Amino acid sequence: MKNIKWILMVYAILAAVSLGSIGIAIGERNTIGTVLAFILFAIVMGLGFKTKRKMRENGQL
Repeated sequence: MKNIKWILMVYAILAAVSLGSIGIAIGERNTIGTVLAFILFAIVMGLGFKTKRKMRENGQL
């Protein structure tokens, strides 16, 4: 097994937490919470993909 890229692990955990938050907000019928959790999910996923692309370009992956 290769070395763990901790920053990518953090992004994955944050994305999973934000997806869970979407489910909780929907269950609570909280529209604002749902929208905020979805925005957080989009930001975290975007940052994760951007970081992975930069790491790939720099030969770190």
